[in-house]
Amino acid sequence: MCRWAAYRGEPLFIEELVSSPAHSLIEQSVCATRARTSTNADGFGLAWYGDRAEPGRFRDVLPAWSDCNLKSIARQIRSRLFLAHVRAATHGATRRDNCHPFVFENWSFMHNGQIDHFDRIRRSMEQMLDDRHFGARHGTTDSEMLFLLAMQFGMQERPLAAMAEAIGFVEGLSLHMTGETRVRFTAAFSDGETLYAVRYSTDEFAPTLYAGPMGPAGGYCIVSEPLDDNSESWVEIPAGSAVILGQDGLNIADFQPDGARLATPQREMA
Repeated sequence: MCRWAAYRGEPLFIEELVSSPAHSLIEQSVCATRARTSTNADGFGLAWYGDRAEPGRFRDVLPAWSDCNLKSIARQIRSRLFLAHVRAATHGATRRDNCHPFVFENWSFMHNGQIDHFDRIRRSMEQMLDDRHFGARHGTTDSEMLFLLAMQFGMQERPLAAMAEAIGFVEGLSLHMTGETRVRFTAAFSDGETLYAVRYSTDEFAPTLYAGPMGPAGGYCIVSEPLDDNSESWVEIPAGSAVILGQDGLNIADFQPDGARLATPQREMA
């Protein structure tokens, strides 16, 4: 399981989430405390929004704790909205194109979790993408594929509905082609104005997700696990929930997958 952290509010130095706290994202890359995998050593990445519509991005395959540039960049860049991720690979080799966050135009996306049987349903997922979105795929992970499916399904106009359709499509496809389905999913994604997050799983083992105030008044961060031991500052996001963090503050809504997009792919031949 990966670990991630995201922030929206008044401009804040990225180090306030990535390197400064007692249980910062870099610390979690060495010793995560609320994940099945305690070490997240298969790369890291940052995406941040500044004066342009599209996000800046920095990714590498080194473990976060050993990259000499990460702390320097996090100390110097201040942003009103950013995403940060440390990776423990489940699908896809350890290479830069497979490191989160992924970006498409003004959108950024990062994920923790897994799609079971991804190797068996990947080709059918790819066939749902038009040329524009298929051409934007550079890596081999289930995470990037799910992001592009959501973009294909209209995430620009209706972010949470499109993500629900993407997950519902994957669940239905897996059930149709393999006879079973399991998706474990927390993700953060943004258009540069609003920060969204989702916690969901087909079973009772949804990856952890927390929210807490950060920085100047009105700022919040959403994290895989708390950045410190101040339990009063952190609220656990329930499974089956979406978080919307915008100009009117933080709101939580129900989230369930929507299978409306499920096509009827042919079952694989034995």
